[in-house]
Amino acid sequence: MRFPVKVVPRAKKTGIAPAADGTLVVKVREPAEDGKANDAVIAALAEHFKVKPRAVTIVHGHASRRKLVEVNLP
Repeated sequence: MRFPVKVVPRAKKTGIAPAADGTLVVKVREPAEDGKANDAVIAALAEHFKVKPRAVTIVHGHASRRKLVEVNLP
């Protein structure tokens, strides 16, 4: 399953919420440096969908706040 994600790095709390345009807003505490925020997004989405982190892949937008993410659900 693929879906668009908007990332908010350096947020006070980690969390996931739907946006009005159908994307998921993923807030992470980590900064957008050296892939730390991307790793946190993968971890947050894996926890949200109750899958292992290796089942979550960033398909497009590694250096952007807007990403296309794929989750392989069992």
